[in-house]
Amino acid sequence: MELRVLQYFLTVVQEENISRAAEVLHVTQPTLSRQMAQLEEELGVQLFVRGRHLTLTDAGVMLRRRAEEVTALMEKMQQELEGHADVGGVISIGSGGLMALQALSPAMAAFREQHPKVQYQLYTNHAEHVKERLEQGLLDFGLLLEPVDVSKFDYLRMGARETWGLLMRSDHPLARKPHIVREDLVPLPLITSDRRSIQRELETWLGMAFSQLNLFATYNIITNVATLVHEGVAVALTIEGAVSLLEGDRLVFRPLYPELSMPSVLAWKKFPAHSRAASQFLEQVKRMQTSYSFP
Repeated sequence: MELRVLQYFLTVVQEENISRAAEVLHVTQPTLSRQMAQLEEELGVQLFVRGRHLTLTDAGVMLRRRAEEVTALMEKMQQELEGHADVGGVISIGSGGLMALQALSPAMAAFREQHPKVQYQLYTNHAEHVKERLEQGLLDFGLLLEPVDVSKFDYLRMGARETWGLLMRSDHPLARKPHIVREDLVPLPLITSDRRSIQRELETWLGMAFSQLNLFATYNIITNVATLVHEGVAVALTIEGAVSLLEGDRLVFRPLYPELSMPSVLAWKKFPAHSRAASQFLEQVKRMQTSYSFP
């Protein structure tokens, strides 16, 4: 299977139409149709449900996911090779909404000032998804909110701690309080993280299981549910770093009391084949030791 054919496949998926995809790819429609038919024959599965708009079969959905991973990895490898002669290329960093990213920002800015050919690629998701992309080699570094298993990685523990609290509308009755206690949360429709390790930490703080709460929804990234909070549908348990840019006239954050905070780590694969830029960036981060406390 050629990389070119996978790229053709992804374009067809995006356009949902062979003719439009052929125009984008600058090939003829019969040529592209033949390529897709040969791909199905090679794999021994049907990839498309053909009609006015092409839709994917279950096998097609699986291939799309893997094809996206393969093409992303190839693009990253090409970027690293292009930047090998000089310190340049792309440094990819995955993170959730963490205060630790603010702590990492000075190192990013200083390194870019020294090496203007460097660019950063930021990927946003929670720790488990970031870890998966680290393991696949799609990310150079990941900022991970603990508790998280980092046995497969080398890491630095970040100095900034992530403080938990409640995000709500500014006219919510609890917005007048300086902090939120356990009893405040019990009757409220709550939105919280879908990470089970995080939920266990919150259950320990609450002294009760989530099943005893009025759980409205879960999220992987808090921005996904900010609209629900904004509309007064529910309130959200989250960390301060994830909402520091969301607060304004309509939304406020109030910390939990007693305080609940968690550290985070900057992780990377053990024995990595880092690009020159990523390796030197890591050295830059290590030199800025005043921003970090090490494990």
